[in-house]
Amino acid sequence: MKSLILTLLAASAALAQEPNGQALYNQHCGPCHAAPASTWALDRRFLRNMTPEAVLAAMNRGVMLPMAAALSAPERRAIAEYVTGKGLKESPAWPPQPIVKPCPSDSGKTFDPSAGPRWAGWGVDSTNGRFQPAEMAGLAAAEVPRLKLKWAFGFPDANGAIGHPTVAGGRVFIGSLSGAVYSLDAASGCAYWHYQASAVGARSAIVFGPADGGRFAAYFGDLEANVYALDAASGKLLWKTRVDDHPWARVTGGPQLDGGRLYVPVASFEELAAADPKYECCKFRGSLVALDARSGKQIWKTYVIPETPRPTRKSESGTQQWGPSGAGIWASPTLDPKAKAIYVATGDSYSEPAAPNSDAVLALDMGTGKILWSRQTHKGDAWNLSCLHPEQHNCPKGAGPDFDYGSSPILRTLPGGRRVLLAGQKSGVLYALDPDRKGAILWQARLGKGGILGGIEWGPAADDKTVYAALSDLEPNKPDAGGGLFAIQIATGERLWFTPPAPPACAGRRGCSQAQPGAVTLIPGAVFSGSLDGHLRAYSAADGKILWDFDTLKEFPTVNGVKATGGSLNGAGPTVAGGMVFVNSGYMVFGIPGNVLLAFSVDGK
Repeated sequence: MKSLILTLLAASAALAQEPNGQALYNQHCGPCHAAPASTWALDRRFLRNMTPEAVLAAMNRGVMLPMAAALSAPERRAIAEYVTGKGLKESPAWPPQPIVKPCPSDSGKTFDPSAGPRWAGWGVDSTNGRFQPAEMAGLAAAEVPRLKLKWAFGFPDANGAIGHPTVAGGRVFIGSLSGAVYSLDAASGCAYWHYQASAVGARSAIVFGPADGGRFAAYFGDLEANVYALDAASGKLLWKTRVDDHPWARVTGGPQLDGGRLYVPVASFEELAAADPKYECCKFRGSLVALDARSGKQIWKTYVIPETPRPTRKSESGTQQWGPSGAGIWASPTLDPKAKAIYVATGDSYSEPAAPNSDAVLALDMGTGKILWSRQTHKGDAWNLSCLHPEQHNCPKGAGPDFDYGSSPILRTLPGGRRVLLAGQKSGVLYALDPDRKGAILWQARLGKGGILGGIEWGPAADDKTVYAALSDLEPNKPDAGGGLFAIQIATGERLWFTPPAPPACAGRRGCSQAQPGAVTLIPGAVFSGSLDGHLRAYSAADGKILWDFDTLKEFPTVNGVKATGGSLNGAGPTVAGGMVFVNSGYMVFGIPGNVLLAFSVDGK
């Protein structure tokens, strides 16, 4: 009897000590995630769509690590199970095992990225114009209304569609939230190989170049600031280099390759870590790194902010503050071999004092990395996630509006030889700069009001006469806010046409919006732009008339047998090559989650 009583008491004590996920969430997560006005922190309606493994991974080594640092492992598990409403397995499987349909064993033995139609890197070429010429597109504007789904590929994680599809040598290369990178057959979706990179995700675009032994390498970065070179034919690792030691550094923008050098932009999520009142904000500085493409060894590294962060003041909670900081480079650099220059656009500062090179377009010397000139388009923009918290412990005094540049500058040459850099900012303003006069502003056009999730987010597309820009201006809980597509004459900044957004059919669903933050894609005669409501649309480049509209917000049968659904179109825009259109559907932050890569062709053939 005594032993039974002791057993019951022990069991009762164990139950009493079992972490309460709801109480822990309310105490540690609720102040941000349950805040009605929060635009960054996701509430439980969204988190229920995620897997507990993914939430746990975010707390263990992802974007939530700073906020979860003081929690024990059982407490993190309890929160993950509570917010998702799903139980964890005894050994949580993260990253999930990739599931593929292998290509025939006798295929894919040779690979040449220069053979056939291709879309390499973020912007098709080193100018980042996201304009695919007719001979590479293989798709005429008159054929666009006949586009039909040819195949779909499902990522094993329910929120896995984040990478930018690139096409070369008859293959599609794509990274995922779980860090797996895939090489798929462009025609069928079967897999030649997959490679597991960082467990916190690989979303950068992929570029290709020659490697030793007559091989070709595929280069990309991950969300732990690692850069990889893989054998593009087999997926075998050639080298791996970490380009920044800061714990919140990451590579989101696609690298650029030129003359045997790989140019890598470095950003960070430290401005999110600042939401923790105990976090000493902030010490990260954005940079551009040049690597030897054959070996991965660093040639030079240039910090956007030359000064090393120093102690400044203490917050009201007594936490030491540091600065200057921030100015990450979120997007792919733009190359200008004629001027031997590299152009990058920077984000905001995270702490005081706001850096002169934040919210700016910079030119760097290709050989040395020396900053040649800087054109700041918004001064005094120091901001971090703490500014959305009621207490604002780490928020800079006189906080700015968070007007990052999230997109790449576009280099264009006008008839007559004048050169122009086009830069779209979260302020809602599109700028034309003169790269030959230290970034002097030629004209500026206001397209929207801008904001934390507003303005021009992931970037426009341009030919040599017209730039096409989509507007975000997303407002949480207002599905009918923002959106629309603009055509602007490059020579003058004159608006040629504007197509307003269509009302979202998914209104009432968490993350649904008519906003259009994703990157724009251009082929002769047609412009592609997606929306957070899941619609991918093609517009006439001449007048903005909608040529084609496909709703991706549904479930799809997949070539690899993974259950897959579409969601918001955000981040990476569509890729067009060889008569096909490839696009990721689903975005786990500020939208509707999804885990599918869609491939379209004329009549689905």
